[in-house]
Amino acid sequence: MARDYYGILGVDREATEQEIKRAYRKLARKYHPDVNPSEEAAEKFREISLAQEVLLDPSKRRIVDRGGDPMEQGGAAGGAGGFGGFGDIFEAFFGGSGQGREPRSRVQPGNDALLRTAISLDEAFTGVKKDVTVDTAVVCDVCSGTGSESKSKPVTCDNCHGTGTVEEIQQSFLGNIMTTRDCPKCHGFGELIPDPCRKCAGDGRVRARRDLTVNIPAGIADGMRIRMAGQGEVGHGGGPAGDLYVEVHTTAHPVFAREGDNLHLRVTVPMYEAALGTSVTVDSLGGGEAVIDVPAGTQPNERIVLAGAGMPRLRSQETGDMIAHIDVVVPTELNDEERAALEGLRDGHPHTASVASEGEHNRDDSFFGRMRGRFRR
Repeated sequence: MARDYYGILGVDREATEQEIKRAYRKLARKYHPDVNPSEEAAEKFREISLAQEVLLDPSKRRIVDRGGDPMEQGGAAGGAGGFGGFGDIFEAFFGGSGQGREPRSRVQPGNDALLRTAISLDEAFTGVKKDVTVDTAVVCDVCSGTGSESKSKPVTCDNCHGTGTVEEIQQSFLGNIMTTRDCPKCHGFGELIPDPCRKCAGDGRVRARRDLTVNIPAGIADGMRIRMAGQGEVGHGGGPAGDLYVEVHTTAHPVFAREGDNLHLRVTVPMYEAALGTSVTVDSLGGGEAVIDVPAGTQPNERIVLAGAGMPRLRSQETGDMIAHIDVVVPTELNDEERAALEGLRDGHPHTASVASEGEHNRDDSFFGRMRGRFRR
C-alpha cells in the first residue's frame, strides 16, 4: 500500500511548497534527534524527512497524487509478482518521463533546532543572560560550505548529464515500462563535486558545539520559548541556517509558588498572634523585603494580598500580586502557665463551641464548604 505522504506531514493535497516546508519544520522541532533521542522519534524523523523530499519533488508528487509510491521501485514491495511498483507504472503511463523536472539545488535551508535550559524563579523575576552550549550543524571551516576541498565549483554529472534523474526500463505485468528516478551518482543534484572535502565529505557542513548567550527577559513563564533567528542548523551545501528555539523551564522555589503573574506563599501564624495581630517579613525575589501585616482576628485559610508585589508582566510595566495564605497554628503542647492563661481566657469569654449555621459556612472554602459544593452539583 502506498504511503500517505500528505498525512505524514499533516497537510492537504493542495498544500503549497511553503506549507509543506512549514509543516516539516514544525514536526522536525519535535522529532529531531538533537531534541528527542528515542528510537521512535528517530523513525518518525526519517519518515517526515522522506515525506518532505517526495512532496517537494514535482515528479514524485505526481506519482503520489495518482495513488502510487515513488519510493517503491524495483522490488517486491513495489507491486504484484515482484515487478516494478505501481508508482513506476503510473509514472510511465501518465507522462512521468521526468524530462520537466529540475535537479535539486545542492544548497538547502537548514532545520530549526530546540534547546532546553533551566533558570531559578529569582532569574525569571529579574531577567538573566544565560550561557548555553548547542550541538548543531555549522558551515564546514575547511571548505567554507562549498563541499570541495579546493573550493572549486561542481561539475555536471556525467551519468545524468545534469538532469538529476535517470531513466530505466523495467518489466511489469503490463510489459516493459520506462521509469524515472534520482540519479544514483549525484543523488538528484545534477552535479558532482570532483574533490569532496575531507572534513565534511562534500556536505558543506559539520557537527559542532557552539557557545551562545541567551537574553531571557524578566517575567518569562515556565515552558516559554525564545527564538534566536539564524542560530539553528546550517543547511546542506552551506545553506542558510534555521532558527534556534530555547525552551525555558523554571526550577521550584523554596518559598514562592507562581501562578501566572502572581506569587503565592504560606504563612504560619500561632493562634494567639492571629487573635492579636502581627506582621511577617519575607525576602522578596530580586532582593529587598516584603512585610505581610496579619490583622487581629485573622481566621484560618484567609488570604492577604500585597498588590504589585508579584512577578513582572512580560514586556509590560505591570506586575502581579503576592498572595499570602494564612495557616493558623494551634499549640499541641502547653506548659502550666500557658494552660492557665488560656483557661482564664476561655472562662472569661462568652462564646463556646457550637454547631455553625449554614450561613456561616458560606463565607469560607473549608472542608464543609467543599462538601456542600459537591452535593449541590
